[in-house]
Amino acid sequence: MSEPTVPQFRVIDLIRKKRDGGVFSRAEIEYLVDGCTKGSIPDYQMAAWLMAVVLRGMTGEETAALTNAMLHSGEVLDLSFLPAKKVDKHSTGGVGDKTSLVLAPLVAAGGLYVPMISGRGLGHTGGTLDKLESIPGFRVDLDAREFERVLKACGCSMIGQTEKIAPADRKLYVLRDVTGTVESPYLICASIMSKKLAEGTDALVLDVKTGSGAFMKKEEDAVFLAELMVETGERMGKKMAALITDMNQPLGRMVGNALEVQECIEVLHGEGPADLRDLCFELAGWMLYLGGAAKTVAEGKQLCERIIASGQAFERFRQMVELQGGDISAIDDPSRLPSAEHRVEVLSPQSGYVTAIATEQVGTACVILGGGRERKEDSVDPAVGIVVHKKIGDKVSAGESLCTIHCHSLADAQAARAKALLEESYEIAEAPPTYKLPLIHRVIYKGES
Repeated sequence: MSEPTVPQFRVIDLIRKKRDGGVFSRAEIEYLVDGCTKGSIPDYQMAAWLMAVVLRGMTGEETAALTNAMLHSGEVLDLSFLPAKKVDKHSTGGVGDKTSLVLAPLVAAGGLYVPMISGRGLGHTGGTLDKLESIPGFRVDLDAREFERVLKACGCSMIGQTEKIAPADRKLYVLRDVTGTVESPYLICASIMSKKLAEGTDALVLDVKTGSGAFMKKEEDAVFLAELMVETGERMGKKMAALITDMNQPLGRMVGNALEVQECIEVLHGEGPADLRDLCFELAGWMLYLGGAAKTVAEGKQLCERIIASGQAFERFRQMVELQGGDISAIDDPSRLPSAEHRVEVLSPQSGYVTAIATEQVGTACVILGGGRERKEDSVDPAVGIVVHKKIGDKVSAGESLCTIHCHSLADAQAARAKALLEESYEIAEAPPTYKLPLIHRVIYKGES
């Protein structure tokens, strides 16, 4: 039997077509992605095409075709051997956003499988992999077979993107990063969804952040991206829901890798800050509902409360840590997690009420301390971070601590820079704010819940 004929196109014609507002066929998109992956199309032509997409946009059909081509540029996991539905969650990133560490074991204890391929910190936002690696010995570099083994044993596993998963995305992201084409919602959608669908999931819940600490500062931009990702996932046969959630202040109280692991352990024990608990239960409720483990989202949230109270969620987290090489003594006793020796208080200059927090600056302060990367090659310090004491609406007295910096040296220039930035981050007024920030702005879902 002869080999099927591969359509041949001239890349310059495809660049011109999108530049002029044309709509691509699936074959044209597959040709571009294949050429990018194999290196047969030079970077300068792919960069020109990316800029044309930024300027002209894409249709829903084009976005789904791009996602599918990027997905199939590499390995797609087949988890059909697992006896229950596979469900994951993806967040667009925020400050103190640590829900994945709670959701994976919580939903696994509810009877579903949670295969999570996660990322590292990006800009001012923290990364799930960096948090997990603050647990001594924890391995995020499992190959596909090890990943499946952990999933089968405890129902959840959390790893980084392997070289074989969506290689087109890795190439395109590098180009986007250096050509001013990162912000396109169509390219963001294809990047996120190609990696998440490679996990072999049946359903996906999206946590799309909006506000001062999010990449999408305007709610309408967050909604547009969420709707695009939901539509793309549904076109590819997945059950989808998206929650637009607030990032006008840090989520929870802890910002920094080991500190955030500690706070997640608190939530798994039924404690921790109310906003973090509430968001975890809301997201987990949707995951359990879409995965068929609960008849409604409300029933899913009630199931979460019972699972947490029984200790099953914490036990699943403990099992996952042990199976991935982590030191479970640091989970049983979080004081064994990495910690910084010194504390610096950021004091309120006046009495009044906190009316706003420049949340991106809080995340940047953590990066300055070493809790994130200012350059791609930087290492991450798991011990440093910030503990937030006052949030929007809280009353504060002059000289009272707004937050505490965890650092290694009181004479460290980085600590001084972080302190100055945090002092600028708080807005304090005589009267309390007249509004209350909703934790969940809206839900995007086409079915009934």
